[in-house]
Order: sequence, then C-alpha cells, then structure tokens
Amino acid sequence: MATQEPVNTLKRLRNHYRLVIMNEDTYEEVVKFKLNRMSVYIAFSTIFLILVGVTASLIIFTPLKYYLPGVGYGNVQQVKQYRDLKIRTDSMEQALRQNQLYFENVQKVLTGKIPTLDTTTLALPKLETTDD
Repeated sequence: MATQEPVNTLKRLRNHYRLVIMNEDTYEEVVKFKLNRMSVYIAFSTIFLILVGVTASLIIFTPLKYYLPGVGYGNVQQVKQYRDLKIRTDSMEQALRQNQLYFENVQKVLTGKIPTLDTTTLALPKLETTDD
C-alpha cells in the first residue's frame, strides 16, 4: 500500500483554486474567489467556533440554562419540591371546588330554591319481621 507523505498533504492544502459564480443568462462573472484548502478549513473552523461560542453564551448568560436537563442547575431536591407543590395545589383546587359547591347548595336551601322531594313515591325496602 502506498502511504501519502506529509509533504504532499501540505502541498495539497496550499494548492490554489478559483470559485466563480456566474450569471446563467449572460455568463457574466458575478463573484470570484481565490481559495485554497487551508483557507476553506480555517473559514469553516472559525464559523464553527463562533456558533459554539454564541450557543454557549446564550446558555450561560440567559435563563435558558434552567430549561436544559443535565446541565446541573436544577437538582433532584428542587424537582421533588416542584412535584409536591403541584400535588398540594391540585388538592387545594379540589377542596375549593367542593367548598363552593357546598356553599351553593346551602344558599339554595336557605333561599328555598330547591325542588321539593316527594317522599311518598320512594321505593323503600321492606323490613323483615321475625315472629318468635
């Protein structure tokens, strides 16, 4: 197997290329760039580092860090406290609904706005009597 020598790789990184953007209708050169592989690698590396820096700074300097799991800003104790608070809030809402219903029914009874109940039509179970 033929292995590439490091000198050839460095030479290839420095070979010059031309990138031309042309107008398709008039074949006029709109933009042309003189490039080599090294400059393209450097440009892409720079763009990558800038994107990583912007992303890291957004996470570090804004409240976004609290929404990312595994970053270390929230702990297990806080998660448990949030869950307990949610359960307590739900039970308090349920108790409030029950109390409101109770007070509405009491108000209906006091104002006399409840329908009368006819007890003569109720089907009551018969009592069994034992004759001893």
